[in-house]
Amino acid sequence: MSTTLLITATAKAEKYEQLNSQIESLLKDEKDTVAAMATITAAIQQTFELLWVGFYLVKEKPEKEKEKQLVIGPFQGPVACLRIDFGKGVCGKAWKDKKTINVPNVDLFVDHIACSSASRSEIVVPVFNSEKEVVAVLDLDSAWLSEFDEDDINGLEKIVELLKDFNFYA
Repeated sequence: MSTTLLITATAKAEKYEQLNSQIESLLKDEKDTVAAMATITAAIQQTFELLWVGFYLVKEKPEKEKEKQLVIGPFQGPVACLRIDFGKGVCGKAWKDKKTINVPNVDLFVDHIACSSASRSEIVVPVFNSEKEVVAVLDLDSAWLSEFDEDDINGLEKIVELLKDFNFYA
C-alpha cells in the first residue's frame, strides 16, 4: 500500500471516530427517533459531502397490513425514491440479507434502483433494534465510483448501532 493511500485510509478512519463521538454526544439525551436520524444524516453529510445520505424505515404497506416496505425517512440531498420493496435494489437487499452492502459501481448492480442518475456508488447499512430486527437502513450515495471502503463499513455500522434502543414503531 502506498503512503498516500495509507494516510487517506487512516484519515477516513479518524474522521469516523470523531464523527461517532460527535453523534454519540448529540444523541446522549435524545429520545426522538426522527430527531436522531436527522442529526445523523446531517452530521455524515457535513463530514463527507456526499450526493445523498438518508434513512429508509421498515413500515407496513398502506394497502397490505402484513406486508412491509422501506419508506423514506430523514435525508440530506436531492429528492429520492419514496418506497422500496423488500429485497429490491441495494436498500431492499441490505434489509433482506441483514448485512451491509457496498456497491462500487451501481451500474453493475443487478436490480439497482436509480433514484438519481448522478449516483455512481452506494453503501447501505441495516439498522437493528435491540431484538436484532432490521427496522431501517442507512443509505449513502456518491457521485464517484468506488467511494466507499472498509473504513466506511466499520464507521457506519458503529454509527447505526447508536440507534438500537430507539423506538422505530412510534
